Amino acid sequence: MKLGRPARRASLIVHVVASAAWLGLTLGLLALGVTAATGASPVAVGAAVRCMKLFADRLLLPLALLTLVSGLVLALGTPWGLARHRWVYTKFWLTLGTTVATFFALRPGVNAAVAAVAAGRPLPDAGDVLFGPVVSLSAYVFMTVLSLLKPWGLTRRGRRLRERPSAAPPPGRS
Repeated sequence: MKLGRPARRASLIVHVVASAAWLGLTLGLLALGVTAATGASPVAVGAAVRCMKLFADRLLLPLALLTLVSGLVLALGTPWGLARHRWVYTKFWLTLGTTVATFFALRPGVNAAVAAVAAGRPLPDAGDVLFGPVVSLSAYVFMTVLSLLKPWGLTRRGRRLRERPSAAPPPGRS
């Protein structure tokens, strides 16, 4: 299934906007995490972790899932393919990994920080509010570089598909 030009353009716009929003949101989470981890004022720490919780609960997962789905639509609906080029394949797995990590690591860490601050205790671990955004930001910047440079060439599957004569039907099909 190949996307027509209008659908491909619309999917690309959705993917780029969702990815840029996810990157920007992660920068915001990192700034809030640094504020929470280094803030001397309990009021500033409380406000930072509550904002982090709001971002993580309301914005982060929808943006992550929108980025993942729009990337899949582009990969499967364009000649790039999902497993033809190493950079596309790498981006897919990194996006999937960061989406899962957001749900199972970042959000629980932020929730633990909010619960501690709400109970009047200090942050249990500054890493709970810093590690997730730092790792995510690193992954998103790397994926952005992959999108721009498109390194590494074809996968084995991509080389096989390129070498196959286009006029002949795929093996096992008539």
